[in-house]
Amino acid sequence: MNNSFFNRKFVIQGIFIAIALVIVIRLFYIQIIDDRYLLSANNNVMRKEIIYPARGVILDRNGKMLVENEMVFDLMVTPREVKDIDTLLFCELLQIDTADFNKRMKKARAESPYRQSAFMKQVPIQIFAPFEEQRYKFRGFYVQKRTVRHYPDSIAPQFLGYIQEVNENDIKKSNGFYRSGDYIGASGVERAYEDLLRGKRGVKNRMVDALNRPQGVFMDGKYDTTAVSGEGLVSSLEKELQVLAEKMMKNKLGSVVAIEPSTGEILTFVSSPGYNPNLMVGRERGNNYMKLLEDPNNPMFIRPIQASYPPGSVFKVVAALTAQQAGVINEQTVFYCPGGYRYGGGRAIMRCTHVDGATGLVKSIKMSCNTYYGYVYAKMIDGRGMASYKAYDLWRDGLLKFGLGGKLGIDLPGEKTGLVPTSNFYSKRYGSDKWKSGYNISLSIGQDALGITPLQMANVMAIVANRGFYYRPHLIKGIGEKQIVKEEFTEKIFAGVDAKYYEPVIEGMSQAVNQGGTGAASRIAGIEMCGKTGTVQNPHGENHAVFFAFAPRENPKIAIAVFVENAGYGGTWAAPIASMLVEKYLKDTITLPKYIQDRIYNGNLLPKPKVKVEKEDPKLKKDSTKNKKDSIKLRTTAIEPKKKESAILVHHSQVRR
Repeated sequence: MNNSFFNRKFVIQGIFIAIALVIVIRLFYIQIIDDRYLLSANNNVMRKEIIYPARGVILDRNGKMLVENEMVFDLMVTPREVKDIDTLLFCELLQIDTADFNKRMKKARAESPYRQSAFMKQVPIQIFAPFEEQRYKFRGFYVQKRTVRHYPDSIAPQFLGYIQEVNENDIKKSNGFYRSGDYIGASGVERAYEDLLRGKRGVKNRMVDALNRPQGVFMDGKYDTTAVSGEGLVSSLEKELQVLAEKMMKNKLGSVVAIEPSTGEILTFVSSPGYNPNLMVGRERGNNYMKLLEDPNNPMFIRPIQASYPPGSVFKVVAALTAQQAGVINEQTVFYCPGGYRYGGGRAIMRCTHVDGATGLVKSIKMSCNTYYGYVYAKMIDGRGMASYKAYDLWRDGLLKFGLGGKLGIDLPGEKTGLVPTSNFYSKRYGSDKWKSGYNISLSIGQDALGITPLQMANVMAIVANRGFYYRPHLIKGIGEKQIVKEEFTEKIFAGVDAKYYEPVIEGMSQAVNQGGTGAASRIAGIEMCGKTGTVQNPHGENHAVFFAFAPRENPKIAIAVFVENAGYGGTWAAPIASMLVEKYLKDTITLPKYIQDRIYNGNLLPKPKVKVEKEDPKLKKDSTKNKKDSIKLRTTAIEPKKKESAILVHHSQVRR
């Protein structure tokens, strides 16, 4: 009896164990070995279709298109579904070869044989259209619609920026917003306003059968979400002015920045050399990007906000204003100019280019007298009844209020501060804090270690135009349909000098242009432009040409700074460029003589590649007697000029006008 009971018990247990094993084996087969059920679950029941939004468009200040969207198509593939396709026809339609096809399929399988991944990104409509007609022949391939940027006028690349595919760091920092294959603003306005431009993805859940044929919408679209396009932006740029400025800066290194003084809106933003922003779109983007990085003239360098130069004689405008506010000079202050300023007990001289004689404040600006500002600086540093380094710190504080030596807060990433050295900088240089004005006298005329960005230069002119204040320079004047302006760009910032001190400086600037001063060649008939030329000495080559201006004198509409590297005198190159831009903006015409216009448009001031002579190896020369074919001949090879750093500082004690 007991034996029979135990026998039945073991039989029942054996049956349950056998059933369990069968179930485990079957599940193993279904989940691991046979992919049909997985494919059915993932692909043949409900397919999620991501709907990518269009990025917000960017317009100029007058509503003209600067950046728009263009439809492209990402071709997606699920590798395990790809069976029995005509590979030759497939490759012919997509204009690739079979080796490229195999390489792409291998990469897709490595990502996942069961999930969709990108086979070919950004297929243009010209290629996609004929492929789409025959796509039904290629099971396992799907289409993901996207939009990419298109730049109809190919202008302002450093301002507009570009987009690129997200990297792992972008995905991590986005808290799940971005996924692999998404695009993100990488530079310029595209980066600064990414959160507004990108929009919001949508999802459509579609039902399909085992052959991927549409079977309707899942749950009547209950779980679908709509894509929301990105916000549009209205920039402050004046498109026609930007086109003209880029035309004039062709084949030149430098910057043009123009600001509307009453708002801080940037009218023109040129970094030269530039590049065609459309090069940063499409399947050749990676190759084009590397070529731009390797360009010795560094077109990816955003000079208006990243290059830092000694301002040269244009700095005298700031020097005159801060000295008046400090009470060390006034409009009637006169210094005698014998052709240079002597310092260090008369043993050294900072020369002028001519003898100005008795010179007052207005004349000092008009004629750009170095001697006058040598005296002004000496009184600021040595004549205030305190230690020179303490007086220097007060002088420096005045410069900082003009926005020098710090970021202005423009709505672009990568802005640099420039450099206004501290007193400690000189105390360390000279090993003591007992130094006097003669130790760094060239600061008085905008040289030495002083570094200012072109944006800061233009902002100084906006301050002078406004008689003492500025708004943060910015490139976007309106966001979305309501044209919202960011609050930080409406703040009125005082520059630390009372309005009454600006008039003699402005009079000097007016005379410099309109009454035979250093900027006379840039005079505009019917417009009282107030300007200041500068020629910054460059120990590495030709001098840099600078011109600052605003116009008209009353109720100013434009403040501008032009900086042309290695161009020589400011009045020769920078001033005519500024003059033409100001006249074009205010009068929609250009009246400078044609020969000057032609010289500006056609001038090529790009640095020529240097050459290095490589000497023959004596040993190889000796061996060459045995076999002339082995001889190493004297040769020259081009050396790529060193790329500009984020700050370009020229140290020199003298400047010409």
